[in-house]
Amino acid sequence: MVIAIGFEGSANKIGVGIVRDGEVLANERETYITPPGEGFLPKETAQHHRSRVLDILKRALDVSGIAPQQIDVVCYTKGPGMAPPLLAVAIVARTIAQIWNKPILGVNHCIGHIEMGRLITKAVNPTVLYVSGGNTQIISYACKRYRIFGETIDIAIGNCLDRFARIIHLSNDPSPGYNIEQMAKKGRNYVSLPYSVKGMDMSFSGILSFLEQKARPKRKQNKMQTKATEEEKWSDEDLCFSLQETLFAMLVETTERAMAHTGSSEVLIVGGVGCNVRLQEMMGIMCEERGAKLFATDERFCIDNGVMIAHAGWEMFRSGTRMAWNDSTITQRFRTDEVEVTWRDD
Repeated sequence: MVIAIGFEGSANKIGVGIVRDGEVLANERETYITPPGEGFLPKETAQHHRSRVLDILKRALDVSGIAPQQIDVVCYTKGPGMAPPLLAVAIVARTIAQIWNKPILGVNHCIGHIEMGRLITKAVNPTVLYVSGGNTQIISYACKRYRIFGETIDIAIGNCLDRFARIIHLSNDPSPGYNIEQMAKKGRNYVSLPYSVKGMDMSFSGILSFLEQKARPKRKQNKMQTKATEEEKWSDEDLCFSLQETLFAMLVETTERAMAHTGSSEVLIVGGVGCNVRLQEMMGIMCEERGAKLFATDERFCIDNGVMIAHAGWEMFRSGTRMAWNDSTITQRFRTDEVEVTWRDD
């Protein structure tokens, strides 16, 4: 029996989770929320994490009923992510590991999402669509690595959604992406947007720039109380609807192409954007047409959390992976395919 505790803080979520042999014992999390129209800056995010992490740790221990001496390994997010929040949480994990006299393991954030998704959904060997605020990747496992078949060549899909939410001044509570999803349900008119798939890769920055030109002039004209023009024929709800439909169609196309290449009959959606019901619906239609199965989790496990780091660290630890103290650092750029997957059998 192995019990692992995980610390996650690569972006605006700070979480602590505890697992015991694949059983989730605690999954405590808080979010740093900024005012509408503003993003979260690295320095302020790190300050938030430092101020909240010990209370969250206490809650996780209380909920799990686990004492520190029962824990076998302390895990933390090594990367990728924003440097100040990553560092703040890594320092806490190193300190806890030293106080408790436990081994420490740095976990790849992307691997954490994948392994948590596989645990919850019981997917065997899926093509993985990893979509979040900082990452957009299509992944498949082969020969002890999670191989990246396609990815964004500029900004992540979650970043695209978040930045558009700031343009139209949507609330960041509970998240910009969630609020765009709710507004998109009220959209009735599809606005044609650039569709940018380049082989297996995608580009989102041009779509955002195009939308910015459509959203901002309309707001400015309304403020000046000018006569209705062509730009005023769509609403913010229409733009949210159009943005989702276009972005998600790009994801479905590239995911299907990866499935065809690998012969996969499963798709697993992970990452914060994976909570989006419309994305799941569109991917589900494609899977049904191919005779494949779609797997996804809810917001407890899609959104960044500490238990996914604990579970991935648990997998690593029980397969013999160990980390020297000198290696317990962070890296903002830690690619999914850099990790040797020692816990899976080919």
